[in-house]
Amino acid sequence: MTPFEITRGTSPVLLGFPHTGTDVPAEIWANLNEEGRKLRDADWHIHRLYAGLLPEVTTVRATFHRYCIDANRDPSGASLYPGQNTTSLVPLTDFDDQPLWAREPDQAAIERRKALFHAPYHAALAAEIARVKSIHGIAILYDCHSIRSQCPFLFDGVLPAFNIGTDNGKTCALEFEDAVAGICRSAEGYTSILNGRFRGGWTTRRYGRPQDGVHAVQMELAQST
Repeated sequence: MTPFEITRGTSPVLLGFPHTGTDVPAEIWANLNEEGRKLRDADWHIHRLYAGLLPEVTTVRATFHRYCIDANRDPSGASLYPGQNTTSLVPLTDFDDQPLWAREPDQAAIERRKALFHAPYHAALAAEIARVKSIHGIAILYDCHSIRSQCPFLFDGVLPAFNIGTDNGKTCALEFEDAVAGICRSAEGYTSILNGRFRGGWTTRRYGRPQDGVHAVQMELAQST
């Protein structure tokens, strides 16, 4: 099983897809319970949605399901949203707080998954960011996500259609933040928010270094969009 797929282009823009994968190795599948085997919490078909929208864009897509390990979580296990409900590096519950495992992974299993899935995906993504930056002097990572519009365990009410995350302006230049937010605000019939419930995951926060010419934005689309 290859943990990632890459399509290389010459644009300064890269698209990251950490949560569209549905592959689960047999040894992990055997330990999931009935609920876990439904694989509910993927970012379904997001890579297909973005296909062909930008010429010469580079894409890096994780092929493994997030229940194996979440490629958008800090590998140390630190929470991205302290004090708020969230799911962990290797999720023990789904987005409805329902248990996923008949046999939960121990720390040794988590370390193996970090080495097999999380680290290779991010090594590939980092290499592509460096390659694109070597061409243009900058790289723009647009990290692509989706989630159910109503998920009481994670947030109250109904999620806006477009949820833009820049970790409160830390992960990209203001010009990029303004451009994305402006396009979303002008989309007739759709709602949007900047740095609301989703301010950007570990990917956005790790790679977004505007002072070094690497800009990162997370887009969390409500699946009702």
